[in-house]
Amino acid sequence: MIPWLLATGDFTTLGGMDHANHALASFLARNGHVVHLVAHRVESSLASAAGVQAHIVPRPFGAHLAGAPLLARAAARQARAMGLSTRVLMNGGNGAIGTPTWVHYLHAAYTPDAAGPLRARATSSAGRRYYLARERAALRAAPLVICNSGRTARDVEAHYGIEHSRLRVVYYGSDASVFPAVSHGERATARAALGVRNGRLAASFVGALGDRRKGFDVLFDAWQALSCDDGWDVDLLVAGTGAEVATWAARARAAGIDRTLRVLGFRTDVQTVLAASDVLVHPARYEAYGLGVHEALCRGVPAIVTDAAGVTERYPKSLSGLIVPSPPQRDSLIAALRGWRTLAIEWRSRAETAGVSLRARSWDEMAAEIAAAVSAA
Repeated sequence: MIPWLLATGDFTTLGGMDHANHALASFLARNGHVVHLVAHRVESSLASAAGVQAHIVPRPFGAHLAGAPLLARAAARQARAMGLSTRVLMNGGNGAIGTPTWVHYLHAAYTPDAAGPLRARATSSAGRRYYLARERAALRAAPLVICNSGRTARDVEAHYGIEHSRLRVVYYGSDASVFPAVSHGERATARAALGVRNGRLAASFVGALGDRRKGFDVLFDAWQALSCDDGWDVDLLVAGTGAEVATWAARARAAGIDRTLRVLGFRTDVQTVLAASDVLVHPARYEAYGLGVHEALCRGVPAIVTDAAGVTERYPKSLSGLIVPSPPQRDSLIAALRGWRTLAIEWRSRAETAGVSLRARSWDEMAAEIAAAVSAA
């Protein structure tokens, strides 16, 4: 069989982009291909799979910006060494050598508002310039640009003038065994494990807390206002990591809402957080797709999300009332949360119906579409 070369930062099952790349590599290997992975990190079970050859590139001092050019150069060297008979797919700026590329996040579509000390903000600014330059070169040279949503495809076309004929939208899949509908027993166990108080409902936020892209700052303001209402019977579970985790926990204590808003930190068991939840809140300012929202619906958990997220393209009309305008605003988020709370049982029923459809599309189906598109490019 024709060998493959895939290049991206990480092949793991943590995070949307990493999970999608892991799923593609696993699919190709299980279908008999020799798969070369150029990456900073490859999950051990994938690295040891038959047919997989991992080429690990270091991240000096753990810095993404320092590791990015090393990864791009290693990917280009490996592509040259393997020759023209190889099928190559790289993520974003890693593929500035005229090969197909897969866009999970478009740097040109969003300017980050980095948090943290001056050094971190300066690094973020320098990184953005590098990533934009690499992204521009890769997309303009690519014979095929695979996008994870229609929103991403429109952004690629608008920012870089890429012809529509070179764009292909392939939605993410999911693992129905990991994100099935939540049973009553699992919900009770998850609520107990996470300390959800009896008689209370649970909302959740899952995302990075290192910049403002995910909109947690707006959610925090909305939650502070809602918590002033003695009749508000919902607690918020915040799962995520980043430069501001400790800062947000301290702000919750200072505001006196640390009982109704709990920062859990980084979690590898997102499925458990969702099992304990009655609603997910994802007020993103920019989201190329939004796998966390997708997974919530797979679990039958309704998700309030901004129209900035590509995943809303997969919302049925029955859930359109949970979509709020972007950029997120405190008052519109409060209104959406109150509207959900009034009809919480009905929203869960609608989410459970939507989840059936999303669970039906597997990661393998996504991978097969991508493999066919790259093979035809």
